[in-house]
Amino acid sequence: MKKFGSLFFAAVLGSACTIASFQWLDKKDPATKLEYLTGVPASKVAYRVNEKGEAVPLDFTAAAEKVMPAVVFIKSTQDGPHRPEQTQSMDPFREFFGPRTPQGPSQSSGSGVIINADGYIVTNNHVVQDADVVEVTLYDNRAYKAEVIGIDPDTDLALIKINQKDLPYLPFVDSDKAKVGEWVLAVGNPYNLTSTVTAGIISAKGRNISILNRNNGEGNTAIESFIQTDAAINPGNSGGALVELNGGLLGINTAIASPTGSYSGYGFAVPSNIVSKIVEDLIKFGAVQRGWLGVSVGSVNSDLAKEFDLKVNEGAYISGFAEHSSGKEAGLKEGDVVVKIDEAPIKSSTALIEYIGRHRPGDKVNMVVNRKGSEVTIPVTLKNRDGKAEAVTAAIKDEVSALGVQLEEIDGKVLKKLDLDHGVRIKALGNGKISKYTDMREGFIVSKVNDQPVKSVKEFNEIVKKKKPGDLVIFSGTYEDLPREFNYALRM
Repeated sequence: MKKFGSLFFAAVLGSACTIASFQWLDKKDPATKLEYLTGVPASKVAYRVNEKGEAVPLDFTAAAEKVMPAVVFIKSTQDGPHRPEQTQSMDPFREFFGPRTPQGPSQSSGSGVIINADGYIVTNNHVVQDADVVEVTLYDNRAYKAEVIGIDPDTDLALIKINQKDLPYLPFVDSDKAKVGEWVLAVGNPYNLTSTVTAGIISAKGRNISILNRNNGEGNTAIESFIQTDAAINPGNSGGALVELNGGLLGINTAIASPTGSYSGYGFAVPSNIVSKIVEDLIKFGAVQRGWLGVSVGSVNSDLAKEFDLKVNEGAYISGFAEHSSGKEAGLKEGDVVVKIDEAPIKSSTALIEYIGRHRPGDKVNMVVNRKGSEVTIPVTLKNRDGKAEAVTAAIKDEVSALGVQLEEIDGKVLKKLDLDHGVRIKALGNGKISKYTDMREGFIVSKVNDQPVKSVKEFNEIVKKKKPGDLVIFSGTYEDLPREFNYALRM
């Protein structure tokens, strides 16, 4: 009995020691302790300051609900064959969004933003460029054919329209007031995943990434002053909305910088102040009205300041003048550093180009320049590229110009040699439907259009002008160095 009592006492004592040991270890290593609470958020609520200066919880749901119905899916279709060398050399966005299909009918897709209730939609030029058919699908899955109202390659913007009323739309907000670090949402259709919302902050403003007009033989006339964001932007987001948390349109998503072609943290949007100006011009004038200062500028940095003994460390340095320069005419000089225009500080050449790009021919601006250490204010009346202070008229679109050809009459001896009674020669082929949809070469002699004899350039134009969109047109004829009949067909 005593033995049993001793064993029982030893068991109790061992249990007590074990419990005490666990409690001591728990204090020594509190990380091993697990605790579960229900109904408590994982972290404190983040706050932001609204327009009234009030601290409110950070919440993306209200903005997302407001924006998604106003962002559309755009599908662009090119009906005819496309030349691979043209596609590769003329599309600077292929390294950002991939090349288009080089042959046969092709489709590309992107996003757009409804900007008023009457069906006007803004998107990127590269989303609808060279498209024969543009189709818009709304948030509620209704689909409509869209008309391209106008394009602006210098900002990679385009304005299209569908024939609908009472549509949801987004209002513009002042992109100049946006601040680095501010929360933003990107809304679009990446990889055909419609109505996708991502969040991030404004990473930088006034970015120039040199992707526009890189192959323009007349020189780079692009206006690049992008808002940079780390909100996820991928192929298909082009033309979509960058908005602030009240749902106002802050920019149009345009490009990404990525070694893979997919999101890697760098997205770029055209600021809303540029977008609104381009849209207003296209609606009112049918063409973008761009003030032309006519100067060559570079951003001031420490090297430039040292080289030219400048008295400022930032601004836009004027190194030369173009033809019809309104700046030179007003009194600007080489070596001047533009530090302010009106009340806007100018800290780089990008800022100057953006500010002037928002103005039209005939507008007046006050330019403050630092000239050898002294500030001088110079009033400048902006002009167009032709040196006139008047609006630029939109190019008239007609069936003949859409073909992209230059024609010439043919000497009778050449016709007799080819055993022809009539015909006109293709003197030059430009960027038009014939070069896009057929293999016709320069020098082709057109003898008939849809079996109608062509005896002069005037007759050719009269026949083509009568054709309607969608009509099939067949050009019959021959080549002087290859005398047999050829037929080239396309739809107007």
